Amino acid sequence: MSGPGPLHDLPVVLVGGLHADARRAAVARLLADVPGSVVLHHDLATAAAGTVVRTVRDATGILDAGEAPLVNDCACCALREDLVPELVRLAEAGGTPLAVVELWDSVEPKAMAEVVTAGGFTVTGVITAVDPALVLPYLGNGDDLAEGGLAAAATDQRTVADTFARQLEYASVLALAESLPGSPEADDEDRELLTQLHPTARRVPIGHGDPAGAPAPAASASASSELARAALAGFDVEAAAAAQHPACALLPAEADAHGVATLVWHRRRPFHPERLYAALEDLTCAAARSRGRFWLAGKGDTLLHWDAAGGALCVEGAGPWLASLPDAAWDLVPPVRRAAAALDWHPEHGDRCQHLVFTSPGLDRDGLERLLESCLLTDAEYAAGQAAWERLPPAFDTLLEV
Repeated sequence: MSGPGPLHDLPVVLVGGLHADARRAAVARLLADVPGSVVLHHDLATAAAGTVVRTVRDATGILDAGEAPLVNDCACCALREDLVPELVRLAEAGGTPLAVVELWDSVEPKAMAEVVTAGGFTVTGVITAVDPALVLPYLGNGDDLAEGGLAAAATDQRTVADTFARQLEYASVLALAESLPGSPEADDEDRELLTQLHPTARRVPIGHGDPAGAPAPAASASASSELARAALAGFDVEAAAAAQHPACALLPAEADAHGVATLVWHRRRPFHPERLYAALEDLTCAAARSRGRFWLAGKGDTLLHWDAAGGALCVEGAGPWLASLPDAAWDLVPPVRRAAAALDWHPEHGDRCQHLVFTSPGLDRDGLERLLESCLLTDAEYAAGQAAWERLPPAFDTLLEV
């Protein structure tokens, strides 16, 4: 169900990403291409000292600066509390054609897009700025954000890899900044990996290492104006959330090019909990990125979410399979969820299935498929039926914190 319309006519675009130099280049490009636009940025690096520094600037420099106190010892919470009032102030002052919210390094755009929308503003674009040469190193970085001073709260347990993956996959636009100072040259494999990870994103080159705030060279003028158009093209916050939910996620398709491959694995038989648990490390390390939903024997009511990057795997329950719900409960399920289930419906198992996607350079597709198949119930185990499946050892209970 859609909420009320926007209360303010100031369009807002979010620009984020862990690749800070690329993000700053994208913001500078927008300032140059949309005269009068203003950038709002909360710097969470000072959170350890108890404050978040807020700056408002345009193409000429800083217009205003201030501090937002921490909320519940959480820098991200302070950002949530301070962002909308600052946008309201900009809207009421008038004269600003576009508000650019530059998210701090590890801030994820999904939460902020929902905060901005709930505050009565229209998000016209979500841009993640990326240096293509750094995509694989960041996806392979399993370090905790806290180790690099990138945590948004004392309790932040995210890793570089999983945070970067979510930033990348949520955005509707990827601003590609190549040949930045100090960065290696991107090659076809780097670009192909980016394409396969998020095939539906609009990819916009923003020049080759232009210094922040510098005029766009003639060769990149059309690309620069494309970024401005992308920032104002429109963004559906509800649809973006649905596209990330494991039950109806818009997952990548099969692909194989420039040394990068994507395997889409879809089956109609549950996993054996012990065999899958024993294979988790090998499956997690088989690809730079893997995600999807899966069905575990003995847990036929629960849709399980698979989310892996940087050699680390997160498995969690993501609500019920619709086949496990009584008919009367279907009216409470969002239409997009019902539509996704209907497209995948099986006469015996309903929407229960395995739908996992693995993307990586040098992917061993055959070996990966063999390993996945070995984790399914055998013919004899499958024929034994659900009552027997319920008696299988609960190998995942600890992982799922049951």
